Amino acid sequence: MSMPRFREMVWKYYRKHGRHDLPWRRTRDPYKILVSEVMLQQTRVERVIPFYNKFIGQFPTARRLSAAPLGSVLEAWQGLGYNRRARMLRAAAQEVGHGVFPKRVEELAKLPGVGPYTARAVAAFAYNQNVVFVETNIRTAVLQYFFANKKRVSDKEIEKILARALPAGRAREWYSALMDYGAHLKASGVRLNAKSKQYAKQSRFAGSLREARGAILRALAYGSRAQASLINLLGSSRRPQLRTALAALAREGLVQKRGKIFTLPR
Repeated sequence: MSMPRFREMVWKYYRKHGRHDLPWRRTRDPYKILVSEVMLQQTRVERVIPFYNKFIGQFPTARRLSAAPLGSVLEAWQGLGYNRRARMLRAAAQEVGHGVFPKRVEELAKLPGVGPYTARAVAAFAYNQNVVFVETNIRTAVLQYFFANKKRVSDKEIEKILARALPAGRAREWYSALMDYGAHLKASGVRLNAKSKQYAKQSRFAGSLREARGAILRALAYGSRAQASLINLLGSSRRPQLRTALAALAREGLVQKRGKIFTLPR
């Protein structure tokens, strides 16, 4: 497929079916866009929307988030999973402090928990910078139309296509369109990310250490709990795993221990 035809196909879909009402698409505030990008890591858009609205309502600025106790941030995050993201987001807000939010990709990437992808996404959506980045829906769209007969495609190869496709001065709109088109392909049954060298199948949640960690943090969101109560949250067979999860959460500062009583940080 030619590049002009690819662009036109993406734009046509976006004009008719684009998700223009997504709350983070109605702002250019880099803080709010960073919140959305962190929440969207490994989490579906539909699931993120109510969490995003609630979180921004409670912490509308980086300054407010940076001043909030970690326990309050974790409580607001409950149900979204991957709770380390909440801690790192708060740390990024504290790094910015009362200063100006960074604009350069290199500066954004230095914020806690902000890697190359997130830095470029914020640069594109907040500042409309002509940067190149790859996420799952973008990858699907490019694989479908430029690498239909190739396996183990690297993101470097995909980035070369994206660099050619990116219309100057329209990064914010283009990436929104491309993500929506890729999401449409997936919803239509197209599953191509396994063709990517970067593809890694997500581990099963049920029975995992992630599930154990989440169960502990959910319980503590309602108040302090004794250690004996926490390690029995998922039944006797999961006690060793819950002990491991509880010890890891304490080391990471996501829970606090006073004697045999655990709480969220205050």
